Amino acid sequence: MKLLFTASTFSHIAHFHLPYLQWFQARGWTVHVACGGNPAGLPGATDVFHLPFEKRMSSPKNFYTARTLRAIIKKERYDLIITHTSLAAFFTRLAVKGMKKRPRVINMVHGYLFDGDTPALKRNVLLAAERMTAAQTDLLLVMNRWDFELAHKYRLGRAVDAIPGIGLDVSRLNAPAPEARAALRERCGIPSNAFALLYPAEFSQRKSQSVLLHVLKHLPKSVYLLLPGDGALLAECKAYAQAFGLTDRVIFPGHIQDMAPWYAGADAAVSASRSEGLPFNIMEAMYMGLPVVASAVKGHVDLIRDGETGLLYPYGDAAACAGRIRELLSSPELRHKMGTRAHEAALPFTLARVFPQVTARYESCFPVPVG
Repeated sequence: MKLLFTASTFSHIAHFHLPYLQWFQARGWTVHVACGGNPAGLPGATDVFHLPFEKRMSSPKNFYTARTLRAIIKKERYDLIITHTSLAAFFTRLAVKGMKKRPRVINMVHGYLFDGDTPALKRNVLLAAERMTAAQTDLLLVMNRWDFELAHKYRLGRAVDAIPGIGLDVSRLNAPAPEARAALRERCGIPSNAFALLYPAEFSQRKSQSVLLHVLKHLPKSVYLLLPGDGALLAECKAYAQAFGLTDRVIFPGHIQDMAPWYAGADAAVSASRSEGLPFNIMEAMYMGLPVVASAVKGHVDLIRDGETGLLYPYGDAAACAGRIRELLSSPELRHKMGTRAHEAALPFTLARVFPQVTARYESCFPVPVG
């Protein structure tokens, strides 16, 4: 049996899907991976193919890449394709469109990049792309309620099912040494009595770090903001922090591989994201016992029970976000209770719980070639 995993970048597969590649390999499958980016660190993959995807969906280069992928699929005669990330998922399914005896295709949606509040033109274009390739989607797996309801409404797959993410690998979150909190704060210049907010994410328009810089202006000077990550808007956010006079209270450490000490060094987690699938940064913070203040968008509302396991605020409303953070500032008891409940609420999303659910869905599609 022969399997192809596709995604926009190899790093996506490396960060989230290695246990599944190894699971297939252990069952005798030949596992190939085709993505953009650097194909390093993929144990479980027998062979890899580089696909030069560009982020802009309409780029002519992506349509050329789809033709290249179609040739690979025809040559290798895969039994099953599992595709991830919106860009790669569209062009993977486009590549098999009209193919005789095509392989079965599973599309795992990590969060549609639109919702009901997305501008109509963008929403309609992205939805049209999903509808165009629905017939080539034998099984569609989604991770939050909004995406599930949309997929059913528009019949975006021959079969549609929901999964609780792909599983949080808590081995990466081993309890840091007791001195880790003090050591991190000393390294970052954060006073021991300060209140530290943590938001690890790619710097992008969707992640909206700039909102949190506005939030910080509404909060006492004892509140600090930790923003691990890199991305296209990192320099812009640094410029905002300087313009707002916040450089002493905002930490930009860049990409962080080992996040456990950062969760230990924080007092609460925050998110200003525009939309999500089922975000790892929120699940990780909850598992580590941090109270969370997050925008009330899809993905967040699937993880957080407002007032119990975290606090929600309207997306983009800096004053409302600051108000929710003040609730935590004023009540150590609330922080403790919320953090304890958050940890318990995160347990169903751990890899140990989720892995058998996802592999059961994969097994349901083992494969019969279809015309």
